Amino acid sequence: MTGGYDRAGSAANKYDARMASASESTDAIFAVDVGATNIKFAVVDADGAFLNPVRRRATPYPLSPARLVRLITSRATRSGCTRVGVGFPGKFSEGRVIAPGNLARPGGVGTDVDPELDGEWRGFALQDALRAATNLDVRVVNDATLAALGSCTGVGVEVVLTLGTGLGLALVVNGVPTPVRDVGAEVRADGRTYDQTFGEAARALDEVRWRDDLGGVIASFVAEFDAGTVHLAGGNARRVDPTWFASLGVPVVIEGNEASLRGAARLF
Repeated sequence: MTGGYDRAGSAANKYDARMASASESTDAIFAVDVGATNIKFAVVDADGAFLNPVRRRATPYPLSPARLVRLITSRATRSGCTRVGVGFPGKFSEGRVIAPGNLARPGGVGTDVDPELDGEWRGFALQDALRAATNLDVRVVNDATLAALGSCTGVGVEVVLTLGTGLGLALVVNGVPTPVRDVGAEVRADGRTYDQTFGEAARALDEVRWRDDLGGVIASFVAEFDAGTVHLAGGNARRVDPTWFASLGVPVVIEGNEASLRGAARLF
């Protein structure tokens, strides 16, 4: 409209200006955490400190590999950063998607997996695709691994659990991320998967049971890996009181929802 005020355009221009200002430092990194519910973005410095406010947008569905590449490319190139760290919410290894988790569900969490969409994701070289599209140094890891990088102290055996739409697991031994199984779709003794037991839907349905189940799974992972510290990250970590686990014998540290974005700095 001639002479009118474009609120959306003005907001975008202000955001671009803040991003450009934040990325003026040569060590700035554009951090991306792809979740099944939301995608978070921020610019961080080499120590993982935030240089601008965290931005969020709802994860769009259906989300094909090409659509995710376009979305991240648009934000990354506007950031002004030359390095990009991305957390992917599924099984991921050596730059490729092994299993896409909830991203294979065309309607999002709670809908059925679409075999065709699942097939598009499996084996997709996401890291190379993002590097080609952005012409930037892009590094991609599993989202729980990224949260671990933003949480762990580097001392001893540390277990990281991400509590959000589902459950993510990462293991770090003396500061080095160690391969561990993707537990989200793994079926537990009661017939439910880890995602079904510890995801947001289960918490919203029965928070007391969710809390009790959480105590049990933390104890089991501490025993399985002989862990000396447990870190809880993800959106629902804020709902947890570490005093619930006082009898566990190891510290449980609440890292919050931004651990993965902080961890992007440690990819470089």
